[in-house]
Amino acid sequence: MKAKEIDITIKNGVLKGLLISPKDATAIVIFVHGSGSGRLSPRNQYVAETLAEGNLATLLMDLLTEKEEIADIRTGALRFDLDLLTKRLLHITEFIRKLKETKGMNIGYFGASTGAAAALMAAAAKENKIDAIVSRGGRPDLAIPYLPYVKAATLFIVGGNDKIVIDLNKQAFDVTKSEKRMEVVKGATHLFEEPGTLAQVAKLSLNWFTKHL
Repeated sequence: MKAKEIDITIKNGVLKGLLISPKDATAIVIFVHGSGSGRLSPRNQYVAETLAEGNLATLLMDLLTEKEEIADIRTGALRFDLDLLTKRLLHITEFIRKLKETKGMNIGYFGASTGAAAALMAAAAKENKIDAIVSRGGRPDLAIPYLPYVKAATLFIVGGNDKIVIDLNKQAFDVTKSEKRMEVVKGATHLFEEPGTLAQVAKLSLNWFTKHL
């Protein structure tokens, strides 16, 4: 499977992405990157490859332009601007709905870190039908006011050694009204760098998206 480069023009510049669309795919997962991460994140690329092998289309998309990314490396401000990231994600989602290769596909979000909050906020928008969400080491607590409006089936994945984030995910889990599940990956820290832990994330995500998309 070959990745197709995607450019989405916005007011402030261009957002770059990589689209993988297996021949018979009927659903697509849009990756919503976390703090300081982008379409070239090895962790998200690994999960995306697993999903593509399971016949799900995937889109690894930057939420910041190249100029914004350079500024964000210096200040760290934009990666926590959830309103901005949510608006960008909604724009990307509409683009995917109209794109020839993905038109008519069911849509899911895979969010990591602060990207999970943006994914949930975007899914809460009335006009935006999202069928499934996976939060990996996410900060869904940052989206708590929006969670009661999320209708997408939501899977919260956290590392067993990521104690603070486990507590924050439990807070979000308790107020989420849609179908939901929480999986704690034993021995994993926040970035799932321990051997075998990211593979567990990928497998859990594939099963969740396959079931709900």
